[in-house]
Amino acid sequence: MNGPGRRSVWSWVVYDLANTIFALGVVGLYIPDWLSSVDRPDGDLAAVQVAAAIVVVFLAPWIGARTDATGVRLPALRITTLLAVAATFFLDTGPEPLTLVLLLVAIVGVNTGSVVYDALLVEVSTPENRGWVSGLGVGMGYLGSFIGLGIGLVAFNLLGWGYAGTFRTLALAFLAFAIPAFVFIVERPHPSPERPPGMIDVVRRVIASWRKARAYDGVTRFLLGRFLYTDAINTLLAGFLALYVIEELKMTRDDVTLLLAVAIAAAIAGGLGAARLLDRVSPVRLLRAVLLVWVVGFAAVVAAGVSGVRSLVWVLGPVGGLALGATWAADRVVMTRISPPRHLGEFYGLYATVGRFATILGPLLWALVVDVAELGRSFAMGVLGALVTASWFVLRKVEDSPRSWAPQDEVPVRDSPDGSRT
Repeated sequence: MNGPGRRSVWSWVVYDLANTIFALGVVGLYIPDWLSSVDRPDGDLAAVQVAAAIVVVFLAPWIGARTDATGVRLPALRITTLLAVAATFFLDTGPEPLTLVLLLVAIVGVNTGSVVYDALLVEVSTPENRGWVSGLGVGMGYLGSFIGLGIGLVAFNLLGWGYAGTFRTLALAFLAFAIPAFVFIVERPHPSPERPPGMIDVVRRVIASWRKARAYDGVTRFLLGRFLYTDAINTLLAGFLALYVIEELKMTRDDVTLLLAVAIAAAIAGGLGAARLLDRVSPVRLLRAVLLVWVVGFAAVVAAGVSGVRSLVWVLGPVGGLALGATWAADRVVMTRISPPRHLGEFYGLYATVGRFATILGPLLWALVVDVAELGRSFAMGVLGALVTASWFVLRKVEDSPRSWAPQDEVPVRDSPDGSRT
């Protein structure tokens, strides 16, 4: 069988760019700025993020399992993407509560579609180049971040289209870069003989996987640590960093755009640097070191808010960006080191589930601290820093040295048609 064509590969890669235009342009910058302009409380953004995360936690595994069973994923990717694009297009075109509901729909569409998109990697790559194609998608995602910022600068600042026009432009850009995936990715369906699972079946499988993971040293501890630091990081990326610097530090939209651009550039360097180091050092030790860098970044932002010295927030741009790229490079490798080969795919499902749950606690804590307890945004940022600190202590006892797996934990050896062992 011939390998995937170049059009399939590049169409898949470019979709990552489309996704990131939404993540940074809409959620990371212009939604927080819009909330500030209409004087909505932080709890509104928190409520949207928490509600969307709860929906995705149940919906995404179910859609993923059903597309696994049918062997066909592109229709689900088209539906979820078009749903997100349509919701984004109509942001700020009606009452403020309608914009919040549309934002929720868009976030659910993007995150549910990402599950299907990730699974399509096997359709556009071979075992020999899968890592390269995946890395190319990540790199294209960073490019999408810059494009999202650029679109906002042109639509909002130069053309004066306001929030509604900017959201529409970002939505159309999202659609434009997603269309190649709809058209040119070629699927080779491999349907399962089993019936597509229901949502209850999926929940049962997740529970069974957690019970299985407890039998392997370090797996559940690592997943707990990942939950804590991912929760803090995702909360920043979900728009709360932009809210903080706009409201607490009185920075302009242009300042925030520059801060995000610096962070993205640093994230590219952090990811590349970590990729080189991971071949030489223990991934879990590198991850723990990166978490300490995160703690320094959070401390600088809190100090900026308390002291009013705005220049301190620029520490988080390069420092947080470097740490962000290195974090995602290292933690995936840790998971491969501590998981038994036979259950690697199953445990990666838990890894992804933890990431989705980690979008619930942080925004909820932020809303409780800022809007309910009225302790201020600097205190809320400190709480996020405390989550990262706690994750460092949790990961202290995780070891990723080479392990000798029992025969039942190894990938089964099969006889190939030519009589060789594979």
